[in-house]
Amino acid sequence: MSIRRFWSTPKTLGDVNGVTEELKNLYYKRLLPIEKHYSFHHFHSPSYEDADFDNKPMVLVMGEYSTGKTTFIRYLIEEDFPGSRVGPEPTTDCFTALMYGEKTQTIPGNALTVDPKMPFRNLDPFGNLFLNRFQCVQMPNPVLESISIIDTPGILTAARRKLSRGYDFPAVLRWFAERVDRIILLFDAHKLDFSDELTRAFGALYSYEDKLRVVLNKADTIDSQQLMRAYGALMWSLGKVFRTPEILRVYIGSFWSEPRQACDHYQLIELEEEDLLADVRNLPRNAAVRKLNDLVKRARLVRAHAHIISFLKQEMPRVFCKERKKHNLIYQLPVIFRNIQQQHRVPAGDFPDCTKMQEKLLGQDFSKFKKLKPSLMASLDKLLTSDVAKLVPLLQLQEEKKKSLPSVLDGEFLGTFRREHFTQDPFKEIAKDDESSEMDLDEWAVEKYKPKYDEIFYSLSPRDGKLRGTKAKEWMTTTLLPHSVLAHIWRLADVDKDGMLDDEEFALAVHLIEGKLEGHWLPKELPSHLVPPSKRPNTPSDASV
Repeated sequence: MSIRRFWSTPKTLGDVNGVTEELKNLYYKRLLPIEKHYSFHHFHSPSYEDADFDNKPMVLVMGEYSTGKTTFIRYLIEEDFPGSRVGPEPTTDCFTALMYGEKTQTIPGNALTVDPKMPFRNLDPFGNLFLNRFQCVQMPNPVLESISIIDTPGILTAARRKLSRGYDFPAVLRWFAERVDRIILLFDAHKLDFSDELTRAFGALYSYEDKLRVVLNKADTIDSQQLMRAYGALMWSLGKVFRTPEILRVYIGSFWSEPRQACDHYQLIELEEEDLLADVRNLPRNAAVRKLNDLVKRARLVRAHAHIISFLKQEMPRVFCKERKKHNLIYQLPVIFRNIQQQHRVPAGDFPDCTKMQEKLLGQDFSKFKKLKPSLMASLDKLLTSDVAKLVPLLQLQEEKKKSLPSVLDGEFLGTFRREHFTQDPFKEIAKDDESSEMDLDEWAVEKYKPKYDEIFYSLSPRDGKLRGTKAKEWMTTTLLPHSVLAHIWRLADVDKDGMLDDEEFALAVHLIEGKLEGHWLPKELPSHLVPPSKRPNTPSDASV
């Protein structure tokens, strides 16, 4: 079965090309004219473009250095990517967008900002110092067919807080936070200190907490008592920074493909990881909902902005004392916010941050501001009331037809085995005993080890010569390999796809497990020299079927 994702086209509202096209039409027809009229882009984020609506769901991975960001991404896509390097020091010094492509290539940041098909054109104002630290890596990876992943530089600790990156790091994070579908924030279980730069980064995530998922990584390297204390300390620190009554969801995990260290909370780690992967796996299904939610959030901010600008224009004198009046209005902005809330019934949560708005207003010419235009505001009210409501049936129809992500995100171990690719190096080292460069394809590479594997097979009490999935799972999980790796090994070993393993298939599974434990990569597909003799297409048993 092909794992290539498809996007269904709803057949309602005049056969429009889906929710995305409807969102584009609403933005360009109703919201964009108001943004231009009240200079919204000078105070807040740039205008949306086609690529912002058409791009795949994006996941932003961030955290302090050496918390496992790059390893987490490798865990998701199951292969290395150009420029990735893992180490205890700050190894990632740039933003890297991982996207799908027919061939592997790296596109520099300056080229990305001029490509209309890429959703990064509005990053140009951050300047060359940022663009030189931004790149896109395109890869023919099955996971990247459905989502894109943004790897970020490691956030510096307090000891390096005085070092400047040369660009506005929190502003870049906020730009991505507005456009991504999920933000994964990783913490090391051994390093929970909050640096100044990390606190500023949290400020960039303000109002996007609904997208945020926190991961306490490397949880298998501490015992249960230490884990309890680390979890409590992290929750306490997050509560101080975000200052919200809602508790952020914190996942416990150890996201890498190597065997985990034995610990009392091994099953807890597996359950937490499955929950997080399920959340990421559902992003393609919920992409349209997220885009609609962001559009509504933006529209409400535009409405509040329009009232603020028109109020300031109305209060300005025509001739004298303009500069003094301007500074008085900026100083009284909190009071102005409250007056607008009461007069126009605009919720307080729709208003921008007052301090940042005051900073933006200092460099503006109030005489160029526009008064409130009733026709534009009526169009905006229609967008927020009736137009958005019409999209809800489309969303429900589209979500029903969406598929989930493949590969490592395929669901619980021994649940859904739809893996069609595995993107590590070929499994060429295992069972290659002779020194010649060519293998004897008639000889099964596992044959010499089979008597040892048969002892394990028959000790598990197979029925009718086959071992069922539940018993196989119980034994395979004792190897402490991650469930995602074991699920791929099961897919390779269950050659006839009957959900059970005979003695040859079980021997193959054990052989692959031993190879993985020795540090070898697993193959994308089963090589011919590893296919059991009874499962080869030219065997008499197959010919008689």
